[in-house]
Amino acid sequence: MNLRIVFATVLPLVCLCAVQPLIADTPPAIGPSAEALQQSRERAVRFLRNSQGNDGSWTAPNAPGICGLVTTALLVSGLLPDDPTVVAAVGHLETHIKPDGGVYATDSRHRNYETCIAMMAFRYAGQDRSYDEVLANAEALLRNLQWDQGEGIESSDPGFGGAGYGRHERPDLSNTSFLIEALHASGAGPDDPAMKKALMFVSRCQNLESEYNTTEFAAKINDGGSFYTAAAGGASQAGETSDGGLRSYGSMTYAALKSMIYAGLDGEDKRVAATVRWIRTFYTVAENPGLGRQGVYYYYHTFAKALDTLGDDFIEDNSGEHHDWRRELAEKLFELQRENGSWVNEAPRWYEGDPNLATAYSLLALSYCDGNR
Repeated sequence: MNLRIVFATVLPLVCLCAVQPLIADTPPAIGPSAEALQQSRERAVRFLRNSQGNDGSWTAPNAPGICGLVTTALLVSGLLPDDPTVVAAVGHLETHIKPDGGVYATDSRHRNYETCIAMMAFRYAGQDRSYDEVLANAEALLRNLQWDQGEGIESSDPGFGGAGYGRHERPDLSNTSFLIEALHASGAGPDDPAMKKALMFVSRCQNLESEYNTTEFAAKINDGGSFYTAAAGGASQAGETSDGGLRSYGSMTYAALKSMIYAGLDGEDKRVAATVRWIRTFYTVAENPGLGRQGVYYYYHTFAKALDTLGDDFIEDNSGEHHDWRRELAEKLFELQRENGSWVNEAPRWYEGDPNLATAYSLLALSYCDGNR
C-alpha cells in the first residue's frame, strides 16, 4: 500500500487547482526512472536500518526530531507501520511524549520543531487512528506555543503568529512552516485563527512591500523571495545588504510558498505571484540558492514538497527553459548518494553532516519525485 496516497486521502487539502500554473500547454513530465528511483530508495533504507540504535532512535536517544524525520522517510519509501524498524522507531518517539502534549526531548528548546515532526511520523504510522489522542494533544501544545497575545505581543509586532525554537526567543519562518503544515494536516483551514496568524508572520518574512508587509525590511530588496525572520530585529541566513536588507534564499522561499498555499492563498495573490517570480529567476537543483551547499538537503526536501503542493509538473525559468523538476531533482540526488546508500553534506551546518538526517531529507524529497505515488 502506498502510504502517501493513503495519507493524502485522509487529510483535508486546500484546492490547488486555483494556483496559477507556472507554464501552460506542456507535455507530460517524464520524471525519474522508476527503476533508478526504487534502487536509490532501497539502498537508503538499508543504510537507515543498519544505522538505527538499539533503542529505536537515530543519531542519539535525545534527538526525536531526527528520529521523526527518518521514521516518516521510511514510511513514505515503502515500509509499513508493522515493519520492525518502524515499530522500534515509533516506540522510541512514544518515550518523548510529554504531559503537556508535546513530543520532544526533556529540557528541549526545540519543542515546536520536534513536536511538529513527531506528529508527521505518528500520522503516517497511525493509519488505524491509534494516535488520534496523541495528535490532538500535540496540536493543542503547538497552538499554545504560537507567538501571539499569550506571549505579550500584538498583531503589529513582526513576530506575531510565528513559531520558533525557543532558545533564540524569537519565531522564524522554518519553524512556522512546520507549524502551518501540522495545522493543515490536523484539519485547520484558512479561516482557522492560528492559520491566519501564521500567515501574517510568513508574509512579513517576504521581501515584498504590500499591505501585508510594512516592516522595515519589506522594500529594501523587494524581490519576492523570503528570509529567516523579521522578528527581533530580523535575520537572514544569507546575510544583509549594505542598507540592512535581508537577503532572500531558496529553502525559506520554498517554505513560504508551501505555507501560503496551505493557508489558502492562490496564484492570484500578490504574495504567491511574487514568490513564483523568484523561483523562476533562481530555479536550480545544484545548490540552495543564496546559501550554496549549506542546508542543501533541507532545501531539496522543501523544494520538492512546495512544488508538489503547487501542482505543476514543469517550471519555466526566466530564460524560457522548461524544467521537469521531479526528474532533475531525483537525478541530482542519485548523483549525490554515497556507496553505502546514505547522503551527507560536506557543508555540515544545521546537522547535515549527519548522514541519518541528510538521508531522511533525501528520501522525503524523492517521495515527491515519484509520479506514480
